[in-house]
Amino acid sequence: MRNALAAMLLVLASAPARAQTAAPAPAPATSATAPTPPAVDARPAYAPPAAQTTYTEDDVLGAAEDVFGKGAQGLAEIIRKTFAKNGQPNGYIVGREVGGAFIVGVRYGSGTLFHKVEGEQKVHWTGPSLGVDFGGDGSKTFALVYDLFDTDDLFHRYGGAEGKAYFVGGFSATVLQREKVVIVPIKLGVGLRLGVNVGYMKFSKKGQVSPF
Repeated sequence: MRNALAAMLLVLASAPARAQTAAPAPAPATSATAPTPPAVDARPAYAPPAAQTTYTEDDVLGAAEDVFGKGAQGLAEIIRKTFAKNGQPNGYIVGREVGGAFIVGVRYGSGTLFHKVEGEQKVHWTGPSLGVDFGGDGSKTFALVYDLFDTDDLFHRYGGAEGKAYFVGGFSATVLQREKVVIVPIKLGVGLRLGVNVGYMKFSKKGQVSPF
């Protein structure tokens, strides 16, 4: 009996100590910090410049001055007017031409086609003319070429009217056309060839004897 009472007293004496030993309170929950998004570059992605498919007026004037000489009187004005009317060409031809006429005439020429996309190639041309025309001439030729997207399309006949009286310091400019392709020859004459004639020019990859 005494042993049971002693055990009970021992339990009662140790109970407050156990009550005071409480489990540690859990740490308050903290909201997770959202990851910082990567910085967004507001600048547009770099894109390489589009390939230029036509010649500028400065390009053409520089090439023409290589043919006729820098500062040739009237050259810049003819090119300026051609650009104002037709815009930027995608090709040009540099060459020489000889011809003669007495009512019925003939001309032969050869040179190099410079195409903005397809590069360089040799070209020849010839053609008859009919009109009030006499004399003979030899001339350097510089021709602007428009809307020639396939250089093989150059090798056809191009018709047009041509005034052979040289304007502005000895230069003349004419217009030839076949479908959408337009060719504007600019010439510097050395000789006497007066009048107005109509005819055509036929371009080929090789020289031809017959103008037809």
